Amino acid sequence: MLATLQSTLALPDAAGLAALSHVLVVLPTAETVPADCPDRPLLQATLARRRLGAEELGETPVSANTASGALRVWLMLDAEKSTFAKQTLLRQGLAILLAEEPASIDLLFTGNTGGMAELAAYVGLANGTPLPNRKQKDAPQPLSTLHLWGAGSATLAAAGLAEGNLLARTLTVLPANELTPAAYRRRVAELAQQLDWEHEEFDLPRLRAMGAGAFVAVAQGSDTGDAAIVRLGYRPAAAQARLALVGKGICFDSGGHNLKAADSMIGMHEDMAGSATVLGILLAATRLQLPLHIDAWLALASNDISPHASRQGDIITALDGTTIEIVHTDAEGRLVLADTLALAGRDEPDLMIDFGTLTYTMIQALGCRYSGVFASTEALGRLAVKAGAASGERVNTFPMDADYDVALDSEVADVCQCSLDDDAPDHIHAALFLQRFVGDLPWLHVDLSSASCEDGLGAIATDQTGFGVAWGIRFLQDWAADS
Repeated sequence: MLATLQSTLALPDAAGLAALSHVLVVLPTAETVPADCPDRPLLQATLARRRLGAEELGETPVSANTASGALRVWLMLDAEKSTFAKQTLLRQGLAILLAEEPASIDLLFTGNTGGMAELAAYVGLANGTPLPNRKQKDAPQPLSTLHLWGAGSATLAAAGLAEGNLLARTLTVLPANELTPAAYRRRVAELAQQLDWEHEEFDLPRLRAMGAGAFVAVAQGSDTGDAAIVRLGYRPAAAQARLALVGKGICFDSGGHNLKAADSMIGMHEDMAGSATVLGILLAATRLQLPLHIDAWLALASNDISPHASRQGDIITALDGTTIEIVHTDAEGRLVLADTLALAGRDEPDLMIDFGTLTYTMIQALGCRYSGVFASTEALGRLAVKAGAASGERVNTFPMDADYDVALDSEVADVCQCSLDDDAPDHIHAALFLQRFVGDLPWLHVDLSSASCEDGLGAIATDQTGFGVAWGIRFLQDWAADS
Protein backbone atom coordinates (compact mmCIF):
# COMPACT_ATOMS: atom_id res chain seq x y z
CA MET A 1 0.00 0.00 0.00
CA LEU A 2 1.20 3.48 -0.85
CA ALA A 3 1.33 6.26 1.70
CA THR A 4 -1.53 8.75 1.68
CA LEU A 5 -0.64 11.86 -0.29
CA GLN A 6 -1.67 15.23 1.14
CA SER A 7 -0.91 18.79 0.05
CA THR A 8 -1.19 22.31 1.43
CA LEU A 9 -0.60 25.41 -0.68
CA ALA A 10 1.07 27.45 2.08
CA LEU A 11 4.14 26.56 4.10
CA PRO A 12 3.60 25.82 7.81
CA ASP A 13 4.10 28.67 10.29
CA ALA A 14 6.85 28.53 12.93
CA ALA A 15 4.71 26.61 15.42
CA GLY A 16 3.55 24.18 12.74
CA LEU A 17 7.09 23.62 11.51
CA ALA A 18 8.33 22.90 15.03
CA ALA A 19 5.70 20.17 15.36
CA LEU A 20 6.94 18.26 12.29
CA SER A 21 9.33 15.40 13.00
CA HIS A 22 10.71 14.40 9.58
CA VAL A 23 11.07 17.18 7.03
CA LEU A 24 12.70 17.52 3.62
CA VAL A 25 13.16 21.13 2.54
CA VAL A 26 13.45 21.61 -1.23
CA LEU A 27 15.20 24.88 -2.10
CA PRO A 28 15.84 26.62 -5.43
CA THR A 29 19.41 26.76 -6.67
CA ALA A 30 21.26 29.70 -5.08
CA GLU A 31 24.73 30.69 -3.88
CA THR A 32 23.42 31.47 -0.40
CA VAL A 33 20.69 30.04 1.81
CA PRO A 34 17.42 31.79 0.85
CA ALA A 35 15.88 34.07 3.46
CA ASP A 36 12.64 32.07 3.49
CA CYS A 37 14.38 28.71 4.09
CA PRO A 38 12.66 26.78 6.90
CA ASP A 39 14.98 26.32 9.90
CA ARG A 40 17.50 28.61 8.21
CA PRO A 41 19.73 29.22 11.27
CA LEU A 42 20.10 25.49 11.81
CA LEU A 43 21.05 24.92 8.18
CA GLN A 44 23.56 27.79 8.19
CA ALA A 45 25.19 26.48 11.35
CA THR A 46 25.35 22.98 9.90
CA LEU A 47 26.94 24.18 6.66
CA ALA A 48 29.47 26.26 8.56
CA ARG A 49 30.43 23.36 10.81
CA ARG A 50 30.97 21.11 7.79
CA ARG A 51 32.77 23.83 5.83
CA LEU A 52 30.24 23.60 3.00
CA GLY A 53 28.84 26.28 0.74
CA ALA A 54 25.11 26.58 0.15
CA GLU A 55 25.53 25.67 -3.51
CA GLU A 56 26.74 22.21 -2.48
CA LEU A 57 23.15 21.41 -1.49
CA GLY A 58 22.60 20.96 -5.21
CA GLU A 59 24.94 17.96 -5.17
CA THR A 60 24.43 16.37 -1.76
CA PRO A 61 21.60 16.70 0.79
CA VAL A 62 22.51 17.97 4.25
CA SER A 63 20.77 16.86 7.43
CA ALA A 64 20.64 17.99 11.04
CA ASN A 65 18.56 17.52 14.16
CA THR A 66 16.61 20.32 15.79
CA ALA A 67 16.88 21.02 19.50
CA SER A 68 13.78 18.90 20.03
CA GLY A 69 15.28 15.95 18.15
CA ALA A 70 13.33 16.35 14.89
CA LEU A 71 15.17 15.52 11.67
CA ARG A 72 15.66 18.08 8.91
CA VAL A 73 17.11 17.49 5.44
CA TRP A 74 17.81 20.27 2.91
CA LEU A 75 18.68 20.11 -0.78
CA MET A 76 18.63 22.42 -3.80
CA LEU A 77 16.94 21.38 -7.04
CA ASP A 78 18.18 22.92 -10.27
CA ALA A 79 15.34 23.08 -12.80
CA GLU A 80 17.92 22.96 -15.61
CA LYS A 81 19.29 19.56 -14.60
CA SER A 82 18.00 16.30 -16.04
CA THR A 83 15.03 14.48 -14.59
CA PHE A 84 17.35 11.63 -13.64
CA ALA A 85 19.67 13.97 -11.71
CA LYS A 86 16.77 15.59 -9.86
CA GLN A 87 15.27 12.19 -9.01
CA THR A 88 18.61 10.96 -7.72
CA LEU A 89 19.08 13.94 -5.41
CA LEU A 90 15.50 13.65 -4.11
CA ARG A 91 16.01 9.93 -3.48
CA GLN A 92 19.17 10.62 -1.51
CA GLY A 93 17.45 13.25 0.61
CA LEU A 94 14.38 11.13 1.29
CA ALA A 95 16.55 8.11 2.11
CA ILE A 96 17.94 9.95 5.14
CA LEU A 97 14.41 10.39 6.45
CA LEU A 98 13.08 6.98 5.44
CA ALA A 99 15.98 5.27 7.25
CA GLU A 100 14.22 6.15 10.52
CA GLU A 101 10.98 4.52 9.29
CA PRO A 102 8.77 7.48 10.18
CA ALA A 103 4.99 7.31 9.96
CA SER A 104 4.93 10.59 8.05
CA ILE A 105 7.26 12.81 6.04
CA ASP A 106 6.70 16.46 5.18
CA LEU A 107 8.11 17.97 1.99
CA LEU A 108 8.47 21.77 2.04
CA PHE A 109 8.89 23.58 -1.29
CA THR A 110 10.22 27.14 -1.25
CA GLY A 111 10.81 29.72 -3.95
CA ASN A 112 9.99 28.36 -7.40
CA THR A 113 10.43 24.69 -6.52
CA GLY A 114 6.71 23.91 -6.30
CA GLY A 115 6.90 22.73 -9.89
CA MET A 116 9.09 19.88 -8.66
CA ALA A 117 6.34 18.56 -6.38
CA GLU A 118 5.15 15.92 -8.85
CA LEU A 119 8.67 14.52 -9.10
CA ALA A 120 9.24 14.60 -5.35
CA ALA A 121 5.86 12.99 -4.63
CA TYR A 122 6.68 10.13 -7.00
CA VAL A 123 10.06 9.53 -5.37
CA GLY A 124 8.58 9.67 -1.86
CA LEU A 125 5.60 7.43 -2.58
CA ALA A 126 7.57 4.87 -4.58
CA ASN A 127 10.19 4.42 -1.83
CA GLY A 128 7.88 4.75 1.17
CA THR A 129 6.64 1.16 1.02
CA PRO A 130 9.23 -1.57 1.76
CA LEU A 131 9.42 -4.51 -0.63
CA PRO A 132 8.33 -7.93 0.66
CA ASN A 133 10.81 -9.81 2.80
CA ARG A 134 10.61 -12.77 5.16
CA LYS A 135 12.54 -11.36 8.10
CA GLN A 136 10.76 -12.21 11.36
CA LYS A 137 12.48 -9.47 13.35
CA ASP A 138 12.84 -5.78 12.64
CA ALA A 139 10.67 -5.82 9.53
CA PRO A 140 10.76 -2.33 7.99
CA GLN A 141 7.71 -0.14 8.56
CA PRO A 142 5.93 1.59 5.68
CA LEU A 143 5.40 5.31 5.37
CA SER A 144 1.78 6.23 6.14
CA THR A 145 1.56 9.87 5.02
CA LEU A 146 3.47 12.09 2.61
CA HIS A 147 2.53 15.76 3.02
CA LEU A 148 3.49 18.38 0.42
CA TRP A 149 3.66 22.00 1.61
CA GLY A 150 3.92 25.00 -0.73
CA ALA A 151 3.19 22.94 -3.82
CA GLY A 152 -0.51 23.33 -4.50
CA SER A 153 -2.76 20.35 -5.07
CA ALA A 154 -1.30 16.86 -5.11
CA THR A 155 -1.83 15.24 -8.49
CA LEU A 156 -2.95 11.80 -9.49
CA ALA A 157 0.01 11.11 -11.76
CA ALA A 158 2.63 10.66 -9.03
CA ALA A 159 0.51 8.19 -7.10
CA GLY A 160 -0.41 6.22 -10.21
CA LEU A 161 3.20 5.95 -11.35
CA ALA A 162 4.41 5.03 -7.87
CA GLU A 163 1.77 2.32 -7.53
CA GLY A 164 2.70 0.84 -10.89
CA ASN A 165 6.40 0.88 -10.06
CA LEU A 166 5.80 -0.65 -6.64
CA LEU A 167 3.76 -3.48 -8.19
CA ALA A 168 6.56 -4.25 -10.64
CA ARG A 169 9.23 -4.30 -7.93
CA THR A 170 7.07 -6.26 -5.50
CA LEU A 171 6.60 -9.06 -8.01
CA THR A 172 10.24 -9.02 -9.11
CA VAL A 173 11.65 -9.41 -5.61
CA LEU A 174 9.52 -12.47 -4.75
CA PRO A 175 11.45 -15.77 -4.60
CA ALA A 176 10.85 -18.37 -7.29
CA ASN A 177 9.24 -20.83 -4.87
CA GLU A 178 6.63 -18.18 -4.04
CA LEU A 179 6.04 -16.67 -7.48
CA THR A 180 5.64 -19.80 -9.56
CA PRO A 181 3.80 -19.43 -12.87
CA ALA A 182 0.67 -20.81 -11.17
CA ALA A 183 0.92 -18.36 -8.26
CA TYR A 184 1.65 -15.53 -10.70
CA ARG A 185 -1.46 -16.40 -12.69
CA ARG A 186 -3.58 -16.29 -9.52
CA ARG A 187 -2.22 -12.86 -8.61
CA VAL A 188 -2.91 -11.58 -12.10
CA ALA A 189 -6.46 -12.92 -12.02
CA GLU A 190 -7.09 -11.13 -8.72
CA LEU A 191 -5.74 -7.86 -10.13
CA ALA A 192 -7.93 -8.22 -13.21
CA GLN A 193 -11.02 -8.66 -11.04
CA GLN A 194 -10.14 -5.70 -8.82
CA LEU A 195 -9.38 -3.36 -11.73
CA ASP A 196 -12.04 -4.52 -14.16
CA TRP A 197 -9.56 -5.72 -16.75
CA GLU A 198 -10.42 -8.30 -19.37
CA HIS A 199 -8.68 -11.58 -18.51
CA GLU A 200 -7.87 -14.56 -20.71
CA GLU A 201 -5.44 -17.46 -20.24
CA PHE A 202 -3.74 -19.59 -22.87
CA ASP A 203 -2.58 -22.60 -20.84
CA LEU A 204 -0.22 -25.29 -22.12
CA PRO A 205 -2.87 -27.64 -23.57
CA ARG A 206 -4.40 -24.72 -25.45
CA LEU A 207 -1.00 -23.48 -26.66
CA ARG A 208 -0.02 -26.97 -27.84
CA ALA A 209 -3.25 -27.24 -29.78
CA MET A 210 -2.61 -23.81 -31.33
CA GLY A 211 0.89 -24.79 -32.42
CA ALA A 212 2.84 -22.44 -30.13
CA GLY A 213 5.92 -24.65 -30.23
CA ALA A 214 8.43 -21.96 -29.24
CA PHE A 215 6.69 -21.22 -25.94
CA VAL A 216 6.03 -24.91 -25.26
CA ALA A 217 9.70 -25.77 -25.91
CA VAL A 218 10.64 -23.67 -22.89
CA ALA A 219 7.73 -24.65 -20.66
CA GLN A 220 8.02 -28.42 -21.21
CA GLY A 221 11.04 -28.70 -18.94
CA SER A 222 8.87 -28.00 -15.90
CA ASP A 223 6.94 -30.93 -14.40
CA THR A 224 4.26 -28.63 -12.97
CA GLY A 225 2.84 -27.71 -16.37
CA ASP A 226 1.64 -24.37 -15.01
CA ALA A 227 3.04 -22.10 -17.72
CA ALA A 228 0.67 -19.89 -19.68
CA ILE A 229 0.33 -16.80 -21.81
CA VAL A 230 -2.05 -14.41 -20.04
CA ARG A 231 -3.84 -11.54 -21.76
CA LEU A 232 -5.23 -8.58 -19.85
CA GLY A 233 -7.33 -5.86 -21.44
CA TYR A 234 -7.77 -2.25 -20.35
CA ARG A 235 -10.76 -0.71 -22.11
CA PRO A 236 -11.34 3.00 -21.40
CA ALA A 237 -14.13 4.91 -23.08
CA ALA A 238 -13.23 6.80 -26.26
CA ALA A 239 -9.81 5.18 -26.65
CA GLN A 240 -7.59 6.95 -29.20
CA ALA A 241 -5.51 3.97 -30.30
CA ARG A 242 -4.83 0.28 -29.70
CA LEU A 243 -1.57 -1.17 -28.50
CA ALA A 244 -0.14 -4.41 -27.18
CA LEU A 245 2.40 -4.68 -24.36
CA VAL A 246 4.28 -7.99 -24.16
CA GLY A 247 6.36 -9.08 -21.15
CA LYS A 248 8.83 -11.91 -20.60
CA GLY A 249 7.81 -13.70 -17.41
CA ILE A 250 10.38 -16.44 -16.74
CA CYS A 251 9.80 -17.06 -13.03
CA PHE A 252 13.13 -18.86 -12.73
CA ASP A 253 15.82 -19.38 -15.34
CA SER A 254 18.14 -22.31 -14.68
CA GLY A 255 19.48 -22.16 -18.22
CA GLY A 256 17.96 -25.55 -19.04
CA HIS A 257 20.42 -28.17 -20.31
CA ASN A 258 22.90 -25.35 -20.85
CA LEU A 259 22.87 -24.96 -17.09
CA LYS A 260 24.02 -21.64 -15.68
CA ALA A 261 26.97 -21.48 -13.31
CA ALA A 262 26.08 -20.93 -9.66
CA ASP A 263 27.02 -17.25 -9.60
CA SER A 264 25.06 -16.61 -12.81
CA MET A 265 21.97 -18.30 -11.41
CA ILE A 266 21.75 -15.93 -8.44
CA GLY A 267 18.90 -13.52 -9.04
CA MET A 268 17.27 -15.58 -11.78
CA HIS A 269 13.94 -15.31 -9.97
CA GLU A 270 14.01 -11.76 -11.39
CA ASP A 271 13.88 -13.00 -14.99
CA MET A 272 10.18 -12.19 -14.99
CA ALA A 273 10.82 -8.45 -14.63
CA GLY A 274 9.57 -7.74 -18.16
CA SER A 275 6.13 -9.10 -17.35
CA ALA A 276 6.12 -7.16 -14.06
CA THR A 277 6.93 -3.97 -15.97
CA VAL A 278 4.00 -4.59 -18.29
CA LEU A 279 1.69 -5.11 -15.32
CA GLY A 280 3.00 -1.95 -13.68
CA ILE A 281 2.38 0.07 -16.85
CA LEU A 282 -1.13 -1.34 -17.15
CA LEU A 283 -1.91 -0.47 -13.53
CA ALA A 284 -0.53 3.07 -13.88
CA ALA A 285 -2.39 3.57 -17.18
CA THR A 286 -5.60 2.50 -15.45
CA ARG A 287 -5.07 4.86 -12.51
CA LEU A 288 -4.21 7.72 -14.88
CA GLN A 289 -7.12 6.84 -17.16
CA LEU A 290 -5.00 6.95 -20.30
CA PRO A 291 -7.27 7.05 -23.38
CA LEU A 292 -5.69 3.97 -24.94
CA HIS A 293 -7.00 0.48 -25.63
CA ILE A 294 -4.25 -1.70 -24.11
CA ASP A 295 -3.78 -5.47 -24.24
CA ALA A 296 -1.06 -6.75 -21.90
CA TRP A 297 0.38 -10.14 -22.79
CA LEU A 298 2.38 -11.98 -20.09
CA ALA A 299 4.53 -14.96 -21.09
CA LEU A 300 4.71 -16.88 -17.79
CA ALA A 301 6.90 -19.98 -17.49
CA SER A 302 10.00 -21.43 -15.84
CA ASN A 303 13.12 -22.56 -17.67
CA ASP A 304 13.85 -25.78 -15.81
CA ILE A 305 16.18 -28.67 -16.48
CA SER A 306 14.59 -32.12 -16.68
CA PRO A 307 14.42 -35.18 -18.99
CA HIS A 308 11.56 -33.38 -20.76
CA ALA A 309 13.42 -30.12 -21.35
CA SER A 310 14.43 -29.01 -24.83
CA ARG A 311 17.97 -29.68 -26.00
CA GLN A 312 20.49 -28.07 -28.29
CA GLY A 313 19.75 -29.07 -31.87
CA ASP A 314 16.01 -29.50 -31.37
CA ILE A 315 13.89 -28.02 -34.16
CA ILE A 316 10.59 -26.50 -33.12
CA THR A 317 7.75 -24.75 -34.92
CA ALA A 318 6.47 -21.40 -33.66
CA LEU A 319 2.87 -20.21 -33.68
CA ASP A 320 3.25 -18.46 -37.04
CA GLY A 321 4.78 -21.57 -38.66
CA THR A 322 8.43 -20.47 -38.44
CA THR A 323 10.80 -23.37 -37.78
CA ILE A 324 13.53 -22.63 -35.23
CA GLU A 325 16.77 -24.46 -34.51
CA ILE A 326 17.53 -24.36 -30.78
CA VAL A 327 21.18 -23.42 -30.40
CA HIS A 328 21.35 -22.64 -26.67
CA THR A 329 18.71 -23.50 -24.08
CA ASP A 330 19.58 -20.46 -21.99
CA ALA A 331 18.28 -18.18 -24.76
CA GLU A 332 14.74 -19.08 -23.76
CA GLY A 333 13.33 -15.58 -23.37
CA ARG A 334 13.22 -14.90 -27.08
CA LEU A 335 11.34 -18.17 -27.61
CA VAL A 336 8.50 -17.38 -25.21
CA LEU A 337 8.36 -13.82 -26.55
CA ALA A 338 8.26 -15.04 -30.16
CA ASP A 339 4.97 -16.89 -29.77
CA THR A 340 3.53 -14.20 -27.52
CA LEU A 341 4.35 -11.49 -30.07
CA ALA A 342 2.83 -13.58 -32.85
CA LEU A 343 -0.32 -14.08 -30.78
CA ALA A 344 -0.56 -10.40 -29.81
CA GLY A 345 -0.03 -9.35 -33.42
CA ARG A 346 -3.10 -11.21 -34.65
CA ASP A 347 -5.24 -8.29 -33.46
CA GLU A 348 -3.08 -5.89 -35.53
CA PRO A 349 -2.57 -3.24 -32.84
CA ASP A 350 -1.33 0.21 -33.78
CA LEU A 351 1.86 -0.45 -31.78
CA MET A 352 3.53 -3.34 -29.99
CA ILE A 353 6.14 -2.99 -27.24
CA ASP A 354 7.87 -5.93 -25.60
CA PHE A 355 9.92 -5.89 -22.41
CA GLY A 356 12.33 -8.49 -21.13
CA THR A 357 15.54 -9.08 -19.19
CA LEU A 358 16.77 -10.67 -22.37
CA THR A 359 20.55 -10.55 -22.89
CA TYR A 360 23.77 -10.27 -20.93
CA THR A 361 25.32 -8.47 -23.88
CA MET A 362 23.00 -5.53 -23.31
CA ILE A 363 24.32 -5.28 -19.75
CA GLN A 364 27.85 -5.48 -21.15
CA ALA A 365 26.99 -2.70 -23.62
CA LEU A 366 25.23 -0.32 -21.22
CA GLY A 367 25.75 -1.54 -17.67
CA CYS A 368 22.67 -1.34 -15.48
CA ARG A 369 22.06 2.40 -15.63
CA TYR A 370 20.39 2.50 -19.06
CA SER A 371 18.17 0.03 -20.91
CA GLY A 372 18.45 -0.72 -24.60
CA VAL A 373 15.74 -0.11 -27.19
CA PHE A 374 15.24 -1.40 -30.72
CA ALA A 375 12.65 0.36 -32.87
CA SER A 376 10.96 -0.51 -36.15
CA THR A 377 11.24 3.14 -37.24
CA GLU A 378 13.61 5.98 -36.44
CA ALA A 379 10.68 8.10 -35.28
CA LEU A 380 9.73 5.52 -32.63
CA GLY A 381 13.36 5.34 -31.53
CA ARG A 382 13.57 9.09 -31.10
CA LEU A 383 10.31 9.11 -29.14
CA ALA A 384 11.67 6.34 -26.89
CA VAL A 385 14.83 8.29 -26.08
CA LYS A 386 12.82 11.46 -25.45
CA ALA A 387 10.54 9.58 -23.02
CA GLY A 388 13.60 8.23 -21.25
CA ALA A 389 15.00 11.70 -20.64
CA ALA A 390 11.64 13.06 -19.49
CA SER A 391 10.84 10.15 -17.14
CA GLY A 392 14.32 9.69 -15.68
CA GLU A 393 14.40 6.09 -16.98
CA ARG A 394 17.03 6.48 -19.66
CA VAL A 395 17.25 4.35 -22.80
CA ASN A 396 19.63 4.09 -25.73
CA THR A 397 18.73 2.86 -29.21
CA PHE A 398 20.60 0.08 -31.03
CA PRO A 399 20.76 -0.92 -34.71
CA MET A 400 19.00 -3.80 -36.43
CA ASP A 401 20.65 -3.65 -39.84
CA ALA A 402 19.95 -6.63 -42.07
CA ASP A 403 23.58 -7.74 -42.35
CA TYR A 404 23.55 -8.73 -38.66
CA ASP A 405 20.85 -11.27 -39.50
CA VAL A 406 23.22 -13.61 -41.35
CA ALA A 407 24.41 -14.94 -37.99
CA LEU A 408 20.96 -16.49 -37.47
CA ASP A 409 20.99 -18.50 -40.71
CA SER A 410 20.28 -22.18 -40.14
CA GLU A 411 20.99 -25.13 -42.43
CA VAL A 412 18.11 -27.17 -41.00
CA ALA A 413 15.40 -24.63 -40.06
CA ASP A 414 14.08 -21.22 -41.03
CA VAL A 415 16.15 -19.51 -38.37
CA CYS A 416 18.59 -20.17 -35.55
CA GLN A 417 17.50 -19.06 -32.12
CA CYS A 418 20.88 -17.36 -31.49
CA SER A 419 24.58 -17.53 -32.32
CA LEU A 420 27.24 -19.29 -30.23
CA ASP A 421 30.06 -16.98 -31.33
CA ASP A 422 31.82 -15.58 -28.27
CA ASP A 423 31.88 -12.07 -29.68
CA ALA A 424 28.32 -12.13 -31.05
CA PRO A 425 26.19 -9.03 -30.40
CA ASP A 426 23.45 -11.17 -28.89
CA HIS A 427 21.25 -8.19 -27.97
CA ILE A 428 21.06 -7.28 -31.66
CA HIS A 429 20.54 -10.88 -32.74
CA ALA A 430 17.72 -11.27 -30.20
CA ALA A 431 15.96 -8.19 -31.53
CA LEU A 432 16.30 -9.39 -35.13
CA PHE A 433 14.95 -12.80 -34.11
CA LEU A 434 11.92 -11.22 -32.42
CA GLN A 435 11.25 -8.92 -35.36
CA ARG A 436 10.39 -11.98 -37.46
CA PHE A 437 7.33 -12.53 -35.29
CA VAL A 438 6.16 -8.92 -35.42
CA GLY A 439 5.93 -8.55 -39.18
CA ASP A 440 5.28 -5.05 -40.43
CA LEU A 441 3.59 -3.77 -37.27
CA PRO A 442 5.10 -0.72 -35.51
CA TRP A 443 7.19 -2.18 -32.71
CA LEU A 444 9.64 -1.45 -29.91
CA HIS A 445 11.77 -4.01 -28.10
CA VAL A 446 13.08 -2.98 -24.66
CA ASP A 447 15.97 -5.06 -23.31
CA LEU A 448 15.81 -4.35 -19.56
CA SER A 449 19.48 -4.19 -18.64
CA SER A 450 18.52 -1.81 -15.81
CA ALA A 451 15.77 -3.91 -14.23
CA SER A 452 18.21 -4.41 -11.37
CA CYS A 453 20.88 -1.94 -10.24
CA GLU A 454 22.81 -2.27 -7.01
CA ASP A 455 21.87 0.46 -4.49
CA GLY A 456 19.09 1.79 -6.72
CA LEU A 457 18.78 3.97 -9.77
CA GLY A 458 17.29 7.42 -10.34
CA ALA A 459 14.09 7.73 -8.34
CA ILE A 460 14.23 4.21 -6.88
CA ALA A 461 16.30 3.17 -3.86
CA THR A 462 16.06 -0.63 -4.11
CA ASP A 463 18.17 -2.95 -6.26
CA GLN A 464 15.00 -3.92 -8.11
CA THR A 465 14.19 -0.74 -10.03
CA GLY A 466 10.83 -1.37 -11.69
CA PHE A 467 12.46 0.22 -14.71
CA GLY A 468 10.11 0.73 -17.63
CA VAL A 469 6.94 1.73 -15.81
CA ALA A 470 7.63 5.47 -15.71
CA TRP A 471 9.27 5.29 -19.15
CA GLY A 472 6.31 3.36 -20.55
CA ILE A 473 3.70 5.80 -19.27
CA ARG A 474 5.60 8.81 -20.58
CA PHE A 475 6.17 7.11 -23.93
CA LEU A 476 2.50 6.20 -24.28
CA GLN A 477 1.42 9.73 -23.41
CA ASP A 478 3.79 11.21 -26.01
CA TRP A 479 2.90 8.58 -28.61
CA ALA A 480 -0.84 9.14 -28.12
CA ALA A 481 -0.33 12.89 -28.45
CA ASP A 482 1.48 12.38 -31.75
CA SER A 483 -1.00 9.82 -33.11
